[in-house]
Amino acid sequence: MCSFGLMQLCFCRRFATCGTMTPEEQEQRVLYASVLEYEQDHEWPKIWKANLKKNPNDPMLVSGLISCLLSYPDHPVMKLLKRLQYRVYNRLYPIVSQCVPLSTAPGRSLPLKPSRSAQSLLLSDSFISPQQQHSPLKSAMTHSLSDASISLSPSHDLNANDTNSENDLDESSTLVSTDRENSFEDLEKFLTQLDWVPSHSGDDMDSDVIFDTTHIDLKSHINHLEERALKEHLKAIVKDIHNAIDRLLSLCLLSFECLNTANSKDQCVASIEEVFFTPLWCPLLVLFRKVHRERELAVESSMRLHRNVSPGDVGVPSKLFPRDPAVLHGCYPYESAVQELKLLCRDYCPQKKLECIVRTLRIICGCAEEYRLLQENDPPPKSAAIGADDLLPILAFVALRSETPQLVSECAALEEFIHEGYLIGEEGYCLTSMQSALTYVESLLLGGAPPPAAKPT
Repeated sequence: MCSFGLMQLCFCRRFATCGTMTPEEQEQRVLYASVLEYEQDHEWPKIWKANLKKNPNDPMLVSGLISCLLSYPDHPVMKLLKRLQYRVYNRLYPIVSQCVPLSTAPGRSLPLKPSRSAQSLLLSDSFISPQQQHSPLKSAMTHSLSDASISLSPSHDLNANDTNSENDLDESSTLVSTDRENSFEDLEKFLTQLDWVPSHSGDDMDSDVIFDTTHIDLKSHINHLEERALKEHLKAIVKDIHNAIDRLLSLCLLSFECLNTANSKDQCVASIEEVFFTPLWCPLLVLFRKVHRERELAVESSMRLHRNVSPGDVGVPSKLFPRDPAVLHGCYPYESAVQELKLLCRDYCPQKKLECIVRTLRIICGCAEEYRLLQENDPPPKSAAIGADDLLPILAFVALRSETPQLVSECAALEEFIHEGYLIGEEGYCLTSMQSALTYVESLLLGGAPPPAAKPT
């Protein structure tokens, strides 16, 4: 009884108000009540709070608490996370599941390399990268993935209460599991069936010509409307995801006030995003690839045409790559950076993808320094071996050799979901450099494009 009275006192102090509550405040009121009710029936939140009260600045304790919190599927935070995942996915599914081939300019039917975006949301551990398998959040992601029995019907009621939603989802999991598995096999048709022209036959040749002209104009107009609608839909989904992350962070801070510090918030957001994005990234990327289809086609064509170029062909100074192939023992210049960049598509969390790009650029800098020393035999300089003018052509070469055109959409997605704090630091510089390199690779399709930053040797 004493515990119940304390719970009521905490509730009244936090939500005491004299005016009308906004919908957001009403939602927080309901969620906080569910948190207090959960804590009354479970001991582990009290133990963590007591430990953090003794050592509030211990980063290991904060990390442990967040991992523990996200590993309990019955906690209100995880229930809200799953509900928000369902909502985003149900907005994605009607777009990414329809198998209408995409038309393009006459004579262009360049198939893109298959990506991982055709996989089901019900990912197994075998689809998770080795880094994720050893992550302290693996348990949380496993719960999130195993519980992601998301209804494939666009008419799924998103406004139902939590209990009805979860019951409906459990029932639909059994009924449509086969359809779900089959439906995701067709997602890549958006990017591989690029040229579809209906045949017309008739005895009147003049009428055929008039019809074809009208059809082409109408088709172009429809394509324009479709592209605009897709961009607006993507914009709305991106906004929904940002709102979802904010709501989850707010509930975490309501549940554990000890997390309400700058460092703890950053840790909390990173952990939430890893769990939230893992089952959603594949269908989300399909939508990004639809929106950026033309750019990916141009990049794919350039990668195909220029797959065997040397670094010097794209403006890399000769001092920054070996001219004697024997020195590399059967490898090509910057191959380790290329292999690192290819790993980007194996992760499902924006932060991890950004870290992959940062590692790629660091490997490039290390290789450039090694290659310079091989040729000049000078002592290592006090400053960096390469600057931005040298980095961009090397990065363009690495992007070309990666043969991964979906980097265009991956980088576009990262730009939407990476926090502003990262965009002004090393991570932001690396992402901007990668996008500049991809823009240069895209321009190669037009022919005669100058190197991104050619420097005299």
